[in-house]
Amino acid sequence: MEQKTEGYRVKQYDGPVKRFCQTLDLKDNPELIAEYRRRHSEGEAWSEIIEGIKEVGILEMEIYLVGTRLFMIVETPLDFDWDTAMARLATLPRQQEWEDYMAEFQVAAQGASSDEKWRMMERIFNLYK
Repeated sequence: MEQKTEGYRVKQYDGPVKRFCQTLDLKDNPELIAEYRRRHSEGEAWSEIIEGIKEVGILEMEIYLVGTRLFMIVETPLDFDWDTAMARLATLPRQQEWEDYMAEFQVAAQGASSDEKWRMMERIFNLYK
């Protein structure tokens, strides 16, 4: 496992990409947070979910955790349309089942889609303007 103070490798693409950043809170319960981490560990996330993410055009997705706060980075091609992709994702096999499976850990409405749970963040600083 990578150490957070050593940084994380970033995938390189042949051309520029867009980045979306989102946040979501987990319930403040150490046992639930540990189980949420386990369900997202390598080999534990359902293959249908991983394939669905790729199918809608997402190139990379990373989730970070500090305390109860989740932070997700999504990288996509420049022509990616968020609303269209999320509408499509919500219809894919087992997607809502996965959302319901994760809901017990998250501060979110039961039955909510991924797009309804995760809140889009605003970039307020950019070093490389």
